[in-house]
Amino acid sequence: MTIMEPRKRGDASDGTIGGRLSRLDGRLKITGRATYALEQPVEGLVHAVLVQSRIAAGRVVKVDAAKAQAAPGTLLVLTPDVDLGLKMASDWYGNRPENQPYHPLSNDVAFNGQAVAAVIGETLEQAAEAARLVDVTYEETSAIVDFDDPKAGEATLIDALTVAWGDADAALATSQVRIEAEYRTPREYHVAIEPHGLVANWDGDQLTIWEPSQWTHGMARTYAEWYGLPDENVRIVSPFIGGGFGSKATAYAYGAIATAAARKLGRPVKLALTRPQTFTAFGGRATTRQTIALGANADGVLQSIVHEGASETAIYADFPEQTNAATPLMYAVDNFRAKHGLVPVNTVVPGALRAPGKNPSTFGLECAMDELAYAVGLDPVELRLRNYAERDPQSGKPWSTRRLREALSQGGEAFGWSRRSFVPRSMREGRQLIGWGVACGTFPVLRASSEALIRILSDGSVEVVSGAIDMGQGTYTILAQTAAEVLGVPAANINVRLGDSSLPGATVAGGSMLAGAITGAVHKAASAARDELIELALNDFASPLRDTGANTLMVADGRIFVPRDGGLSISIAELMTALGRDSIEIRRNTLPEGEQGPKGHKKAWTTMGSIQGPTAGAFSMHSWCAHFVEVKVDEDFGTIRVSRMVSAFDCGRIYNPRLAESQWRGGIIMGIGQALLEEGLVDPRNGRVINNNLGDYLVATNADIPPIQVISVGIPDLDASVLGGKGVGEVGIVGVAPAIANAVFHATGKRVRDLPITLEKLL
Repeated sequence: MTIMEPRKRGDASDGTIGGRLSRLDGRLKITGRATYALEQPVEGLVHAVLVQSRIAAGRVVKVDAAKAQAAPGTLLVLTPDVDLGLKMASDWYGNRPENQPYHPLSNDVAFNGQAVAAVIGETLEQAAEAARLVDVTYEETSAIVDFDDPKAGEATLIDALTVAWGDADAALATSQVRIEAEYRTPREYHVAIEPHGLVANWDGDQLTIWEPSQWTHGMARTYAEWYGLPDENVRIVSPFIGGGFGSKATAYAYGAIATAAARKLGRPVKLALTRPQTFTAFGGRATTRQTIALGANADGVLQSIVHEGASETAIYADFPEQTNAATPLMYAVDNFRAKHGLVPVNTVVPGALRAPGKNPSTFGLECAMDELAYAVGLDPVELRLRNYAERDPQSGKPWSTRRLREALSQGGEAFGWSRRSFVPRSMREGRQLIGWGVACGTFPVLRASSEALIRILSDGSVEVVSGAIDMGQGTYTILAQTAAEVLGVPAANINVRLGDSSLPGATVAGGSMLAGAITGAVHKAASAARDELIELALNDFASPLRDTGANTLMVADGRIFVPRDGGLSISIAELMTALGRDSIEIRRNTLPEGEQGPKGHKKAWTTMGSIQGPTAGAFSMHSWCAHFVEVKVDEDFGTIRVSRMVSAFDCGRIYNPRLAESQWRGGIIMGIGQALLEEGLVDPRNGRVINNNLGDYLVATNADIPPIQVISVGIPDLDASVLGGKGVGEVGIVGVAPAIANAVFHATGKRVRDLPITLEKLL
């Protein structure tokens, strides 16, 4: 999709990096002109509907599809007995089982809601009615329905996630002050406003898929491997995405079912998940529990941290929601031990949901720090400053930048933290108990490579082309700003094409890594295009600038000129016309020299095998935040309202403050929902998700959200990325829930250590 929106020019800096340019795709979205994946007008389209398991564990004994096949409009019924001819694909890191078959419809049932059949009909209504007629007979076995099922057993520790230094247990035993508690988070779901699904169409051995995707190249690779095709034979098209939050970065079983049906029928197939199906067709955030023990001296200086946590996973695959992900990074301590384990249950395998690992990890740690503050009688901000880590406690490396101290200082000042009364239940407005809480958060800088193409056209406009995606975080806009800054062309004259796996390669839009990667590629390609333009202007015989005697030229405001008073200045369009050039085209990527070539490109664009972690270089690189929250708790009814928030962030250089602030507020809003509302409920009789709809699974709405002030305290971090930015999208949610929990304690004097915090837990 190409985005090029005319607009009124404001301040000249709006269109370059650091300016507050509005989202280029915003006008298309609010006027209904943005075409999403499931809205593609494909001729001859038919519809697929899934049939889901009604048991949590067992086997499919028989699928009686006779009535469904006889129903009006039915074209095809797929069951576990139909061989779809698929092979297992690689995981995110490029590891692929050797010649193993893949069965997206299986006789083995691992969770309630698993797809066991599919019906394809001429219309959606016909397919849905026929799916209702499919009769499945099961052989049911005993299920482990959730984390607390007596049959679940103890967690199996993951050795690779164990972190330790010093002698944490001995130091804890001899500490003057000790606190220990268990903290819990429930299952949480993505509930993106755009449901998942796809439209699949075959043309010979060429497969085109319109599907909301956070990673077009990685998902295209998966589909290609399922069918034994070259990657270039599969095209994923995803120009707009209605929210993903980690759930749209991979191909799922329903995608295999829809593409297989399309191949069998020789017609394009559309499969759109219903809202209830989005609770089981892919995994959300897993339930977690964690026990944290802190040992400190009488002045609140940490002597020991002992952290043991676990998360649920599926019985057929592992996905750790790492409860100790943030614990080793936040505070200076000489003695540390943290472990994380998994508890298999009958659920769909969990997945990544905004700030995986770091989110529940900080919930436990930051609540525990607040408890320690009260145990030693110290202001919670002061406690954090006394234990401030001047370098990474885990790796021992210096921080690239860490302005968490500034976040606490500036955030606290804007909030008015100095007016806080220390004693719980001491602040009120009539029957409303007032509580002020604070918590900190972090998310690592993950560095990846991407590729971009820059095309300067004969009319002076510029095209920026990449397979990267924009799901609302602002990729279209910041790439236009990046090119505008380098090429001296107004952002209004820059076309941005994204969301297509046939375009130059890009990393996943996840882990807050895409912006740093793709802006670096665009900057590199644009710089090369600018240099070529200037070289042509100086040396081409047809150039009006050749005989000026200048040894260099500059570009600005769509013009190229001699940088001296009275020097010749012409538009880029005039130069291109004089040169007789239709375009100047440059393609660049940010891969190291040794990884160039097809093999390196495939690894970089379609797997996570080349992604570098936060300590891969000489520094430890992370984004940081501090949240200050005010809550009001009704003394009679126990209702909780977040009434005010101030959050300060260190995310390095901010490419577009308007868009970054939107991302931070979005994360904070999700954190408010996590703290007070969200909880997946499972029927203990059959493992079914009970509240699998937006009427019963509660998320924050406008009425739940107070004024939110966000502050940037970051400085450019050129170790983290080419342009000096660090991750923005993930970190906003990290620390919000513990800040609210700590505020609720300050208001009421009651600790709630399991989310969500509801009135039943207060009364």
